[in-house]
Amino acid sequence: MYSISSENTPKLSGEILVPGDKSISHRALILGSMVNGRIEIKNLLESEDVIATANALKTLGVTIKKFKNKWEICGQGIGSFSGSNYLLNMGNSGTAARLLMGVVAGSDVEATFTGDESLSKRPMRRVILPLLKTGAMFKEPDKDTLPITLRGNKIPLPLTYQSPVSSAQIKSCILLSGLSSLGKTTVIEPSLSRDHTERMLKFLGANVETTQLQDMSWKISVQGLPELKPLNINVPSDPSSAAFPIVSAIITPNSKIKVKNICVNKLRMGLFETLVEMGANIEVSNKREINGELIADISSSSSDLKGVKVPKSRVPSMIDEFPILSIAAAKASGNTVMEGVEELRYKETDRIKAICDGLQKSGVETIDDKDTMVVKGMGSNKFIEGGVEIHSKLDHRIAMSFLSLGLTSKKPIIVNDTETINSSFPNFLGVMNELGARLKYVN
Repeated sequence: MYSISSENTPKLSGEILVPGDKSISHRALILGSMVNGRIEIKNLLESEDVIATANALKTLGVTIKKFKNKWEICGQGIGSFSGSNYLLNMGNSGTAARLLMGVVAGSDVEATFTGDESLSKRPMRRVILPLLKTGAMFKEPDKDTLPITLRGNKIPLPLTYQSPVSSAQIKSCILLSGLSSLGKTTVIEPSLSRDHTERMLKFLGANVETTQLQDMSWKISVQGLPELKPLNINVPSDPSSAAFPIVSAIITPNSKIKVKNICVNKLRMGLFETLVEMGANIEVSNKREINGELIADISSSSSDLKGVKVPKSRVPSMIDEFPILSIAAAKASGNTVMEGVEELRYKETDRIKAICDGLQKSGVETIDDKDTMVVKGMGSNKFIEGGVEIHSKLDHRIAMSFLSLGLTSKKPIIVNDTETINSSFPNFLGVMNELGARLKYVN
């Protein structure tokens, strides 16, 4: 178990690149395995979570090779997986587990999904229920957690599924299963969740339709059995990873940084919209498009923040960014109210509890009320006292968030169990220290 100390930092400055987007990296590997032919992927996030996806696909028989600056996949076509008794270890990745369940559900495959201690506590019934309707069979259909054994249906039934929550993982799982169906597969969700799966499917040649309904919900459909084209994919940098240095610069005096080549998909910009509402100095420049995704450079500098109310409608576009938003909120004047965030309780840990516990330990008042979280900001002129140890609960975003808070504390903040940072942001310390942060491993 690793611990990292974060010490007060005079300022942050410079230009950096952060790793490739995790969500897009998972999908590039998965859909790359379903094209007809060979593709190359550049800037793939080489984190533990993404490598778990690559290893699972290799176990299923996909040829995947890593070269110096790219990855190569020999796609086998849709629904081409076959065999039984596969053991797929998903590590810490809920995205890998849920998306690959969709792929297996649409193939003539039997596989058992396992994961680490954290992943094995996360709910899976939310994808089991719709997959059962496609004809997939589960050894224990009432089970909610890994390990789970699934037998796919080579020709899954077309499905229209009304999801109770807006979740890109649920939606993508169902759409991926539906690729090998003879008909159209449709997901209806309350608000539009991340659409990286739909964008990549369109880029590769699939027929995907996204429509807003009269009740303001969204209908996403894919036509089965598309012939996915073997087109190369360049993965943009991850806005969720970029959030940590961007917010760190905002709360650290005399700081100004630029993070380049960031995915600025409108369904991933909730954090940045909220930060601007809080008064943050943020500039988006050099917008352009690569393989269906909009990218840009994002600059941020020291700012005096004020508390705001984050509407429930914005939650799907920033579900992974609430931990680092809470750090910004701690340095704002007034209260920041985050509504409709119950989904945070089902991440790597109960993130609402972990955030509130850590902030209170750091001297910041919070309220934890079911699906609402409130951070009572101290203002930019007051320093966090520090001198505390935060337990990350093996959650990479909790760990990086409190290390960012330590940049503004009088005494160091030590975060324990930080090895899971590698699941999403390899070389986090190196990138942050390049900007001037004082992060170091401690015994």
